[in-house]
Amino acid sequence: MIIEPRTRGFICLTSHPTGCEQNVLNQIEYVKSKGKIEGAKKVLVLGASTGFGLASRITSAFGSDAATIGVFFDKAPTEGRPGSPGYYNTAAFEKHAHKAGLYAKSINGDAFSNEIKQEVVNLIKEDLGQIDLVIYSLASPVRTHPNTGKRYKSVLKPIGEVFTNKTVDFHTGVVSEISINPAEGDDIENTVTVMGGEDWKMWIDALKAENLLAEGATTVAYSYIGPEVTKPVYRNGTIGAAKDHLEATAFEITDDLKSIGGKAYVSVNKALVTQASSAIPVIPLYISLLFKVMKDKEIHEGCIEQIQRLYSERLFGGDLALDEKGRIRVDDWEMYDDVQEEVAELWEKATTENLAEIGDLQGYSDEFFNLFGFKVPGVNYEADVNEVVKIPSEK
Repeated sequence: MIIEPRTRGFICLTSHPTGCEQNVLNQIEYVKSKGKIEGAKKVLVLGASTGFGLASRITSAFGSDAATIGVFFDKAPTEGRPGSPGYYNTAAFEKHAHKAGLYAKSINGDAFSNEIKQEVVNLIKEDLGQIDLVIYSLASPVRTHPNTGKRYKSVLKPIGEVFTNKTVDFHTGVVSEISINPAEGDDIENTVTVMGGEDWKMWIDALKAENLLAEGATTVAYSYIGPEVTKPVYRNGTIGAAKDHLEATAFEITDDLKSIGGKAYVSVNKALVTQASSAIPVIPLYISLLFKVMKDKEIHEGCIEQIQRLYSERLFGGDLALDEKGRIRVDDWEMYDDVQEEVAELWEKATTENLAEIGDLQGYSDEFFNLFGFKVPGVNYEADVNEVVKIPSEK
């Protein structure tokens, strides 16, 4: 079939298998071009099919020749209906990992559930014995608690008062003002239950109980802080409360892993175009201005550049360079004073009329479509493609 992008708001309803594969290949080639990383050899990635999770799996495999197990929740294609981009990404990753002689298996299901945890435990026992590195990169708006069966839904709201500021519709380029009402009732608690550290700890507990974590095993979860302009709706909002919980959980997990010399860290990463960030008002406008400034300064990074640097310079580079709260910071270039000052100046000036000139809205839009395998250079979108692709390790 010929597959074209169909969008609804901040979601693309279709994805392109060839474009997704080319994206994966581009990331593989980038990692290989940077040379070998003396990193972990047996890696579990939770949330492995897109964004930072996918970049982590690619960097582990093609940077350190690691065996990888990836867990994610993605829609498989059927005849006439494309699968989700994460499904196509994983199929492409496994195909090229196997071609390179690397172990790669994937489990598609709800990572919050006890059933998927058990499936992963069984697979590690059968195939790898123990794991050296666990990457936690789950991003979901809902979570069914595995012990109670209760379904929790996260919300994106400020805490305390209404937040009003600029935003942009990245499809049309229209800059407008938006107001978001503050959290109420159980909003904060629900968001922390979905996006905080409880599930991360459950995973590590499950692996440790079965003696599946190697001596000195490391686990890393991903977080974000961001600039002053997004603080009311992000870091000081409901999502920020969840990130605070996630970061506190790192210390709990480190205590639990003392017996095997293990450590848990949170890596604070740069603002990037993801399916999740596209849904957050204010963030698309901030990112389009940030991209312009960082590209002009030649310090712009995407997911793969960020994670390759995290691995090569921080995790396995001899200097974690932790901040005062014990976090790894690879948002350091984003948070340079001169970068933030320029973005803040542009923010004040940004209008519908001048955004294309003072920001990088085209770059934002292109990266959004790239997530779904569209607008990828070198791909012929007029060609007939087979939408029914299979992940090699799927039963």
